[in-house]
Amino acid sequence: MPGRLFLTSPVGRVAAALGVAEPGPEPPRRNIKPGEEVLAVVAGPRFQRMRWGLIPSGRVNARGRPVMETIVNARSETVFEKSAFEGVGRCVVPADGWYEWTGTRGRKTAWEVRGAEGDLLWFAAICDPWRAPGGREVWQVAVVTCAPNGDVREIHDRMGVLLAPGDVRVWLEGEAEAAARLMRSAPDGSLAVAPAEGVNWSAP
Repeated sequence: MPGRLFLTSPVGRVAAALGVAEPGPEPPRRNIKPGEEVLAVVAGPRFQRMRWGLIPSGRVNARGRPVMETIVNARSETVFEKSAFEGVGRCVVPADGWYEWTGTRGRKTAWEVRGAEGDLLWFAAICDPWRAPGGREVWQVAVVTCAPNGDVREIHDRMGVLLAPGDVRVWLEGEAEAAARLMRSAPDGSLAVAPAEGVNWSAP
């Protein structure tokens, strides 16, 4: 499942793909980590910068206990059922790809996953505003995950739900049942996996 993303395409390319106004300057980013700001797309559609990782303030689990951990990824099998996710919005996180690691501690290999044809990837995600002390509103996002397709199965047992460009508006604005039908693995052959060149940061 995506634990690090990268978006190096010009932001104009991302905006043009959806027919929306550019969000302002967005430098190329090779290593986007949880806890950092990501560029997301919300209903409209329009861009909204968000913090990657939901802090479920005030939310409870099925036992009625407060959810304490920060949620970076949400499982597609339960995202519309868990009480912790009740009332969250839907958004999309664009990226050129993501990284996975295999191997043992200290001897891990980094893998780069991209669209097989160099296409942008559109990650289905959920979002929620967090109101900080003083009333400041911080939007937060978690990527929705599903079972891996054949392209990534050898390097991880989960992957992000990737939307076809024509399905982005359905995910953003469609009924819950229509959105739920999009939570499936990407077709085999749609992704390219290769050793990540020049990736020297610590594995997650």
